[in-house]
Amino acid sequence: MEGQGDVDVAEQSKHDLQSLLFSPDRDFLIRNNGDEVKVDNLKGKKVGLYFSASWCGPCQQFTPNLVEVYNELSPKGDFEIVFVSADQDDEAFKGYFSKMPWLAIPFSDSSTRDRLDESFKVMGIPYLVILDENGKVVTEEGVEFIRDYGVDAYPFTQERIKEIKDEEEKAKWEEPLKFFLASRSRDFVISANGNKVSISELKGNTIGLYFAESSYRKCIKFTPKLVEVYEKLKAKGEKFEVVMIPVDDDEESFNQSFEKMPWLSLPYDDKSCVKLARYFEIPTIPALAIIGPDGRTLQSDVVEAIEEHGTETYPFTPEKFSELEEKYKAKRDAQTLESILVSGDLDFVIGKDGHKVPISDLVGKNILLYFSAHWCPPCRAFTPKLVETYHQIKAKDDAFELIFISSDRDQTSFEEYFSQMPWLALPFEDDRKEYLDRIFKVRGIPMLVAIGPTGRTVTTEARTVVMSHGSDAYPFTEARLKEIEAENEEMAKGWPKKVKHELHEHELELIRRPEYGCDGCKEGGAVWSFYCEECDFDLHPKCALEENKGAKGDREDDTEVGTKTKEGYVCDGDVCRKA
Repeated sequence: MEGQGDVDVAEQSKHDLQSLLFSPDRDFLIRNNGDEVKVDNLKGKKVGLYFSASWCGPCQQFTPNLVEVYNELSPKGDFEIVFVSADQDDEAFKGYFSKMPWLAIPFSDSSTRDRLDESFKVMGIPYLVILDENGKVVTEEGVEFIRDYGVDAYPFTQERIKEIKDEEEKAKWEEPLKFFLASRSRDFVISANGNKVSISELKGNTIGLYFAESSYRKCIKFTPKLVEVYEKLKAKGEKFEVVMIPVDDDEESFNQSFEKMPWLSLPYDDKSCVKLARYFEIPTIPALAIIGPDGRTLQSDVVEAIEEHGTETYPFTPEKFSELEEKYKAKRDAQTLESILVSGDLDFVIGKDGHKVPISDLVGKNILLYFSAHWCPPCRAFTPKLVETYHQIKAKDDAFELIFISSDRDQTSFEEYFSQMPWLALPFEDDRKEYLDRIFKVRGIPMLVAIGPTGRTVTTEARTVVMSHGSDAYPFTEARLKEIEAENEEMAKGWPKKVKHELHEHELELIRRPEYGCDGCKEGGAVWSFYCEECDFDLHPKCALEENKGAKGDREDDTEVGTKTKEGYVCDGDVCRKA
């Protein structure tokens, strides 16, 4: 995380470096070879105070960038950095400081380090404060400036950053392709054989900016599909080009992968890679942003569209995507169980003993698709509730089945988790899983999708429905949910809007709550709760009313009221997100 000091620090006229960096027993700073450097040597220089630590992941990622900037600026002789360590021991400090070419407060001087933390109100690291020649705070956003602009940000003033942004905005409109692909020191991209290709040669093309890491599993799976689309479009004579934006940690892996690619790339570890990832707000990889022939952004990510439609996505215009959306809707309207669960010879699911169950045997049934994994805590919390619901539904309707779609990491984990389940499953690492993830837009697990007897999707939010209503919600249709809603409203008729209860000091208000844990009986609850927002305190209606009949509340009448409640689980977090 990054620290943010309060505005009043920046508004101070100046800091005296002597009083900032001295201590009663020390008038020097140190280098990583043990040399001592008098604080007086910093007079007349711009100084960066770098608050960092070896245990901090973001610090470890940022420090190499700062080293690169420092090494470029150091020959000027007017800039220095002082490391203010937040390490936990001297050994960790020395190991981390050994990678730094600048000065540091000795680790033994904890009082000065603590005083600097307090003076600049350091709330997180990495944190870089820049002082000018007179000790005045120029910026407390040194980390952000260097991440975004590198050495170009020097002397790190707000005026300089505004100048850079103005130049970028001008370039964005006058030469948009260079805005995306060029840097101050580079006006080319590279081909797989190492040749430099001028960015000006790409004008008039539709450009795909491919954010990928060569060793990442999802990129390895998607890249061949993109190669296929790229080569087909080039064979048709389309003016389409792909420029890879590598996010690899290892240069050798990048080189080995890129030499097999038919397209272009930014150089490995080019600063523009980070800039572009931030500009397009890339949350995950692979991602493919599209720049139109006029240099304007057409789409921020078309990976899913290419996986679904291939070359049909070209030329990636809003009109083309509207057309594809209509096709997608038509396809979903015509969806059958076979269309989503049969792929070539893969026309079956498996039972507990591994025997194959043909998809044809499931046609005409209500089906739940359960996307889950053993490593996922919310999944493990939800599965027992789903098992209970499954048995209750099967007891009243045999035309129902559930299929487990595993995201487990290995066969052993899959088998162990599946052994706890009474239903069917897609085989582990089955090729159909990727297609199902895509068409149902699985972004997190657990996820439960309901498929009706015709094979069309009833809802992709069946997990929430099961948590709230259990088997009562079957078959999970909108009509059934409306019936339940009416039943819930009827259930609450005559209940007081507010009650006082001996278990809680504040008045409790009747509200709708999809899931909660009762602070009275400690069981799960759903739909209705008597709730204290200030204390986040819940009581089941049965706990608040049946055991509190004599309490005075804001009742519409004084008749005895009871209610049945549902069993449920409160997960620690709502979902486990994908990498």
